[in-house]
Amino acid sequence: MKKSLMLYLFILAILMNVFTYAFYSGEVKFAQNRYDKTTKKLRDSINIVKTQLAEADYFSLEHNENAQNYFDNSASGGKVILYEKLIPVVTEKLLDFNANPKGNPYTGQDQIGPTKFIINKVKILNHRWIIADYSNGELWGEVLLKYFVDNDDNITFEVNQTWLYQK
Repeated sequence: MKKSLMLYLFILAILMNVFTYAFYSGEVKFAQNRYDKTTKKLRDSINIVKTQLAEADYFSLEHNENAQNYFDNSASGGKVILYEKLIPVVTEKLLDFNANPKGNPYTGQDQIGPTKFIINKVKILNHRWIIADYSNGELWGEVLLKYFVDNDDNITFEVNQTWLYQK
């Protein structure tokens, strides 16, 4: 009787070990599969975001080599203007006009009511064009500007088109 009890306990222990091993090895495979699927999904998401970012930045001075080359006048004895330094200077110069008491003149809008129009966001598209977002707190619009950099590094702007959205 004692031998058969020991035999049953031994068989039970072996079965528990087999089932425990099967359970944990299956759990490891499941976790690895889940990790692989999550990693693949994240890589796909990152690639989609990279593609969207590349599409969004297609029209930007930072990614337009032809527009960057426009500022390299070294072949004709001129000077080189580094676009990396030009972008913040042009943006800052344009935003400095927001301090004008009548509003930024490069919004293309006259003051309506007590609040003035100021430029909020600027995107330099290439060596000649800027698109900007402006508002007076109630009305919003966009403006397409031309900008010029002369030999003395003076920057001038010219409103090409402006659009004020309806309320």
